[in-house]
Amino acid sequence: MKKTLEFKAHDGEIEDIALGPDNKVSAGQPPGPARAEPSSDTRALAAQVVTAGRDFQCCVWQQDQLVTGLRWNENLPGIPDRAYRYQACRDSGTFLGLGTVTGSVAIHIAFSLQRLYYVKEAHGIVVTDVAFVPESQGGRELLAGNEAALLSVAVDSRCKLHLLPSRRSLPVWLLLLLCAGLIVAAIVLLQLAFPGFL
Repeated sequence: MKKTLEFKAHDGEIEDIALGPDNKVSAGQPPGPARAEPSSDTRALAAQVVTAGRDFQCCVWQQDQLVTGLRWNENLPGIPDRAYRYQACRDSGTFLGLGTVTGSVAIHIAFSLQRLYYVKEAHGIVVTDVAFVPESQGGRELLAGNEAALLSVAVDSRCKLHLLPSRRSLPVWLLLLLCAGLIVAAIVLLQLAFPGFL
């Protein structure tokens, strides 16, 4: 229980704290006790921290340095600054899952906070906890081709599963084919513009 890091993250109470999956540490909402597993490297203990506070902010930290922050009024224009507050957060390493006091649930990219998924008032009342489905054998079966799955629990005594569909991307072979095509086209254009180029 040796303290490794202390810094001011928010003005007022902190609703939830989540550490990156490699750190094997998780803290729930107050007043419950913090749950922790020992880490072999104490320097990595606070390497990646996500906090949600009563000051209406959600922040991503590297040690005690603010990497990026998320505020409702910056991401949802037209909504009053104090209409929403982040209630819970979880960090899968790739994605950040958030629940609010109004029952809304969101999934963001962890490093940029780009929002990929949002359900307004999924529960209609306070979301008390969120958790990503682990990448175990059973978890992969539950994902069924989706990129991530987030469970949310609220005061309405319901647990909901939120699936993040896989984002489409170009296969590597198609990307290489396009690059080869561009090179051939550039050579042909140079040959037409400058006869005797080759």
